[in-house]
Amino acid sequence: MKIIYQDADILVCLKPPRVLSTDEPGGLPELIRQELGDEKADVRTVHRLDRVVSGLMVLARNAAAASALSKQIRENTFQKEYLAVVHGSPEAEAGTLTDLLLRDKARKMTMVVTQMQKGAQNAVLRYRVAAKAEGMTKVNIQLITGRTHQIRVQFASRGMPLVGERKYAVLNDDCEIALWSAMVGFTHPTTGEKMVFREQPPRAYPWSSFENA
Repeated sequence: MKIIYQDADILVCLKPPRVLSTDEPGGLPELIRQELGDEKADVRTVHRLDRVVSGLMVLARNAAAASALSKQIRENTFQKEYLAVVHGSPEAEAGTLTDLLLRDKARKMTMVVTQMQKGAQNAVLRYRVAAKAEGMTKVNIQLITGRTHQIRVQFASRGMPLVGERKYAVLNDDCEIALWSAMVGFTHPTTGEKMVFREQPPRAYPWSSFENA
């Protein structure tokens, strides 16, 4: 557990893969309390990453901070950018992906649908190709909407599953899913200061394939 920044109101850390974002046994808040050496520390999740996804997350240290950060998320002033590695390559070097997504709660999966129906939600992201290597493409992604599994589903539905994907593609990639929360930007809930944090993914496959690209 790597803590990037902390003060009385917020904490920024790197979530490991296969850890739940929510406050439950083995979840990220519990791991942070262990790292802080205080099992009663007030640590609150205000946004989530899929269990298998890793990278930057911001957590609140009190109720007021949680409320302020949640308000920024609702008003789309909380910024998040991701890095992903996909099999294949988009036709355009940059673009916008727009879909209707429907969540199947029983199967815990999200799917692309072609017509509006009960439960369907618009999903929009912007991407930019960063590098290509070994039949794979590293892309920068900005989420305009934040739907469950959105990035994974939108790229997989176009024949470009993320490297390491196991839910939306049948792959033999021997690695964690290549989706990384690379940047978070927000206004500090107490000081009003604009804060931006950036972190690069680990130097492991498939990220290591792009070190010289």
